[in-house]
Amino acid sequence: MDKWRKSSYSGEGDGNNCVEIATSASHIAVRDSKAPVRATLTFQTAAFTLFIQALSTPTITTPPSPSNLPADQ
Repeated sequence: MDKWRKSSYSGEGDGNNCVEIATSASHIAVRDSKAPVRATLTFQTAAFTLFIQALSTPTITTPPSPSNLPADQ
C-alpha cells in the first residue's frame, strides 16, 4: 500500500498526532502519522467496516463472530 492519507481533521498543532490509512480492494492499512516507517495494522475491509460502525454506535454490542463475515474475506 503506497497511497496514504490523513484525516481531513488533521491540521496545525496537534494535527500531526493522527493516523493515516491506505486502502486496497480487500484490505485497509492504518499507521501512526508520527512514525510512518514503523508497524502498520492491516485489516480485511469487512472487519474494518464493522470496527468503524461499532465506533459510531452509542451502545456497546457484541461483535459478530468470524463466521458472520463474508466467505471471501
